[in-house]
Amino acid sequence: MDTLSYKTVSANKATVNKEWVVVDATDAPLGRLGSEVAKMLRGKLKPNFTPHVDCGDNVIVLNADKVKLTGKKWTDREYFTHSGYPGGQKITTPEQMFAKDPRRLVEHAIRGMLPKSRLGREMFRNLHVYVGGEHDHEAQKPKEVIINHK
Repeated sequence: MDTLSYKTVSANKATVNKEWVVVDATDAPLGRLGSEVAKMLRGKLKPNFTPHVDCGDNVIVLNADKVKLTGKKWTDREYFTHSGYPGGQKITTPEQMFAKDPRRLVEHAIRGMLPKSRLGREMFRNLHVYVGGEHDHEAQKPKEVIINHK
């Protein structure tokens, strides 16, 4: 039996092929957009996916101000943070977060779907969210990806 043909090839930092991808968030439900972008950042859509290596793409999300939430999630959903001090709990709704900075709402959704480790923080650095339809990464020649969110 030839055992050389059964060896699993793992990606490493030198062999990973990272690309630049543009995603338009216009009229996309926040959770569905977040899960698809998190898969791209993680590299799960690639055939050489390796769980312990950052093998995902660099993702640019445009039109973060046009993302939508269904139902009464704008007012009824609550995000909790805590300062670590007694009584330091803060509650924020998506409506308040969106009014302050629409990018933070999209980033918060995507960050929650990445691994909670050093690797997850490294993957999150590959995300670039913009409010309008323009971005600063034309030199990287990003490909446009259409996410089917209907």
